Order: sequence, then structure tokens, then C-alpha cells
Amino acid sequence: MSTPSDILSALNWRYACKVFDPAKKIPADLWQTLEDSLVLTPSSFGLQPWKFIVIQDASLRERLVPHAWNQRQVADSSHLVVMAVPKVMPESHIDANLMRMAEVRGGTPDALMGFRKMLTGFRDGMEAQGGLEQWAKLQSYIALGQFMLAAALHGVDTCPMEGFVPAKFDEILGLDVQGWTTAVLCPAGYRHSDDRYASLPKVRFEPAVVIEHR
Repeated sequence: MSTPSDILSALNWRYACKVFDPAKKIPADLWQTLEDSLVLTPSSFGLQPWKFIVIQDASLRERLVPHAWNQRQVADSSHLVVMAVPKVMPESHIDANLMRMAEVRGGTPDALMGFRKMLTGFRDGMEAQGGLEQWAKLQSYIALGQFMLAAALHGVDTCPMEGFVPAKFDEILGLDVQGWTTAVLCPAGYRHSDDRYASLPKVRFEPAVVIEHR
């Protein structure tokens, strides 16, 4: 387990990497650990309203660059993670979740019908208010934070990105026809020695400004 000082050291070391070294790749075993950190992300009701698209194909990533405000992190990082969320949540997703729950914890899906009713009621209410997609996007940011911390603890740079055109990403990746949309991007890899942002001091409010004890 990491010590408190390990965590703070990693968080002080990390920054939003602006220039990745395209020649440096994340080792396969380490990348598997980072993927596992995504899978282990907590979510409301355990519904896991996301999919994580890991892109290494160079030509595909170059196609995405113009739709990410020409930010080269999309193409030059070792791995690009596209975090996508559903525009609607079909009952098949809820049922698959309950099947998996029964598989892992034992029992049968039939024993979870009360829970299913609660989940579908929540889903119906969110869809009626037009808020389900936004809820799912907020959930994806839990995955983003967990992934970035896991990466930092292993000396891997990341860059959370909202600067892109979701509709274009959805079109190029075929998400639009699947009923999904891009929520946020997170390139991962290793900083280039030319990235001047790596050595800049962090600018954060003093703890007393943002933390209140009652």
C-alpha cells in the first residue's frame, strides 16, 4: 500500500502534461494495471455507465487531433483513453449489471428484482428530466480522477481534456450509431523534456480557503 507521503508526492509531481514524448511507451504490464484501475472505478448504484476506449492506432489518433483543438497530446501520448457514456440507458444494461452481480456474489437475478425496480425507476426519472447523459458524464469523472492518481503513483503522465468536439469524436469512433457519446479524454504517457509546464510550481489556494471543518 502507498504511504500518505507517496500519495502527496505523486500528486505534487503530476500536472496536465502538454507535451508527451511519442517515443516513450507505457509498458504493457503497467498499462494493464491502469486499465484495471478504470474497471475498479466506483459508480452510483454500481451501474458503471461508461465504456473506456483505448486508442493506440496512430492514424486514427491523427484524425482526432483537428477535433481536439489541434492539441498534440491526443496523438503523441502513449495511450489515449476516450471515456464515453450512454445517451440513454437500455434495460439490457441494467439486466447485464444484475447478471454480473449474481455471478460474482452468488444468488440469482430473480432475487434482485427489488433492486432492479429501483434502478429502472431511477433511470426513468433521469431520462424524463433529460438528465441521464449528464449524470453519466459526471460519473465518468470519478473514473478520470481514479485513473490519473493511479497513473501518477506509477510515474505516468496524464492530461485530462475537455477541449474537443464530442460530435466529431463520436462520428469518427462510431459512437453516435451505438447510442454513446464522448465525455472526456485522458491521454497518458511520459512528458517530453521540452514541456516547460512540467517545472512550473503548482498554483493552488491555501487549504484554509477551500477546506472547511465543522
